[in-house]
Amino acid sequence: MIKVQEPRRPCEIVHMKWVTGLPPGGDKSYDACLVIVDRFSKTPIFLPCLKDDTTMDTALLIWNRVLSRTGIFTKNISDRYPKFTSALWTNLHQLFRTNLSVSTAYHPQTDELSYKTSIHASTNQTPSVLEKGWNPRLLQDSLIKDLVVLHPPDTSFKGMLDKARNHAVRCMEDSFAYSKDKWDKSHANPDFKVGDLVLVSTTNLNRIKGFKKIQYSFAGPFVIKGLHGENSV
Repeated sequence: MIKVQEPRRPCEIVHMKWVTGLPPGGDKSYDACLVIVDRFSKTPIFLPCLKDDTTMDTALLIWNRVLSRTGIFTKNISDRYPKFTSALWTNLHQLFRTNLSVSTAYHPQTDELSYKTSIHASTNQTPSVLEKGWNPRLLQDSLIKDLVVLHPPDTSFKGMLDKARNHAVRCMEDSFAYSKDKWDKSHANPDFKVGDLVLVSTTNLNRIKGFKKIQYSFAGPFVIKGLHGENSV
């Protein structure tokens, strides 16, 4: 497993994923959702949109709905959806001096964040504590008799926030070390080179005709013409 750069503050590094195939909903019959997750606090942002939105539509959506509250990202990790690999998208990231990192398909070890607002395993904190320094009062809190004080006094706010963020950084490092140890024990490190012959798994190939259960598990061999980073194999 190759370690992905870890952030030191909120909204420095984000993950973006385009979710399509949703049933139409809302006043504009939205059928897709752009999901943006802050890699530091694990805070998710869900932006309803349309599958046929252009790259410019997506850029304006982020500009109007996200950047005003997060600032400009230092790094953006996304999948290889056409909107995220277009020349316009690349040029916009160069303009904002944001590093664009594109993962390969079916490699969750690169883009593994889940879209939850509960306590995250790698930080041992809720996204709200890491981002704002306090937990907002939720509906289920009204069912609890002895509510704790959710808003810290001003004098301890900065200290508590710094402590929570430093703790999150240590937890992310420990989480990666644990995940790397488990991954490396069950996965060999393939030493593929350009020109090698390889077999390709048919698990995610939807264009194969006939009954999938009786198809070959692998197709090929094929010649490797290029490698897209160490996490692509």
